[in-house]
Amino acid sequence: MVFSSLFFLYIFLPACLILYFIRKGTAWRNGVLIAFSLVFYAWGEPVYIFLMLATVFVNWFLTLRIERAYLAAASDVVQPQRTRAYFSDGYEAESGEAPPVPGRGKAKALLVCVIAIDLGLLGVFKYAGFVVSSIGGLLHVDLPVPDIALPIGISFYTFQVMSYVIDVYRRESAAQHSLPRLLLYVSMFPQLVAGPIVRYEHISEQIEYRETDWREAGRGVERFLAGLAKKAILANVCGNIADTLLKSENLGQLSFAGAWFGVCMFAFQIYFDFSAYSDMAIGMGRIFGFRYKENFNYPYISRSATEFWRRWHISLGTFFRDYVYIPLGGNRSNQHRNLFIVWALTGLWHGASWNFVLWGLYWFAFILFEKLWLRRRMERWHPLLPNAYCILVFLVGWVFFYYTDIGEAAHCLSRMFGFGFFNGTQSITDTGTALLFQNNVFLFIVSALACLPIGRAVARLYRIGEYRFGGGAQTAIFALRCAWLAALLYVSTIMLVGNSYNPFIYFRF
Repeated sequence: MVFSSLFFLYIFLPACLILYFIRKGTAWRNGVLIAFSLVFYAWGEPVYIFLMLATVFVNWFLTLRIERAYLAAASDVVQPQRTRAYFSDGYEAESGEAPPVPGRGKAKALLVCVIAIDLGLLGVFKYAGFVVSSIGGLLHVDLPVPDIALPIGISFYTFQVMSYVIDVYRRESAAQHSLPRLLLYVSMFPQLVAGPIVRYEHISEQIEYRETDWREAGRGVERFLAGLAKKAILANVCGNIADTLLKSENLGQLSFAGAWFGVCMFAFQIYFDFSAYSDMAIGMGRIFGFRYKENFNYPYISRSATEFWRRWHISLGTFFRDYVYIPLGGNRSNQHRNLFIVWALTGLWHGASWNFVLWGLYWFAFILFEKLWLRRRMERWHPLLPNAYCILVFLVGWVFFYYTDIGEAAHCLSRMFGFGFFNGTQSITDTGTALLFQNNVFLFIVSALACLPIGRAVARLYRIGEYRFGGGAQTAIFALRCAWLAALLYVSTIMLVGNSYNPFIYFRF
């Protein structure tokens, strides 16, 4: 089930909202969310719901043991006086040395155990086929490749529950003693299958206690419908055009203009597709009383590769920073090695294929290049040049993301940079591309404008008008807002009716 399906919009979500708000009380509402979340996840792959439930139970059980390891040890040891703030490795003494934390050894053993289980399950279901086929290719041996279906959203909920366990181990968060509450945290359907990755400490209080703020719920509806329109009106159409131009059988005849137009449309598709899901997740979270952090911040206006990744998929970047990069040493030691590991893992997280690893290392190369040489020189450039540089970098990068076959990606890049001109197999443009662009030039302009923070400026103006003007003016602004949201829902529904092309790219991760 996807958010941009008519069944979800007009049956599943309304039924959930009715039952959710029919009674007050956090216990009732948590129960409704758990029930609907399990139905949502089981809709397409019922068997894998048991995998998610088992993952939640194991992490809940072993995390309680981690907490008890600290408590049992602390009851037997007189704690030294703490003189500085608490950090992930315990309290720091004035000398800068961290004294031993009672129970740390047993807790660490349990942590290693639970992470091994989580990563082991992720490895079996997501990477077993990739590892076997890679070994077979390396050894030139025909090994039987296991055909294991990928459970939807396993990368997201695995990282999410791992962040909870690690935070408890670091004593940055208390363990959740209620299994249903932890299940709600992991399985909540607004962000279960495609993020954003939510830290437990950010919503732990909201799971146990929250109030309905109707103003915030209204903003949640607005955010959800904006994401729905972004998905149904922009992402699906841009993706259809990109597939028409870039599909493998057309690479041999792909013109220079067709290659660039196709990659641009794919760049629009993947941004609108994923940010739309995040918008809808954040919007539904607000309706139910949860406050999820932003996952995108207009990444296509970035002026460097480093800035791009501070704006793109923020929750994933934060996860790798807090749980991989900093524990490896961060900026303090072996920074280049740490960056390499993080970006190799970032690429591999996106898919069990070498093209994703290459895509991650591509971004590592540019980020390292900026740190070592380019950043200081960019300060002397014309203000528009850094934007143009970043646009070129992410457009080329999306080619490695689009094609799982590295040879096809290289062929597309050769078409983008005109290498086909040398042997006479490529033209600047062709009739099909020219006609496709002519018919979709308005879509291209609207998509480019939608990548800019125009909506944020309009929302700010609306809030200013809402508070500065009273009476009839405020009523008129509210009526205009409702009419706009109704129009978005109507047009999105029309676009979804009879449209068989409605993928969510990040569902496969």
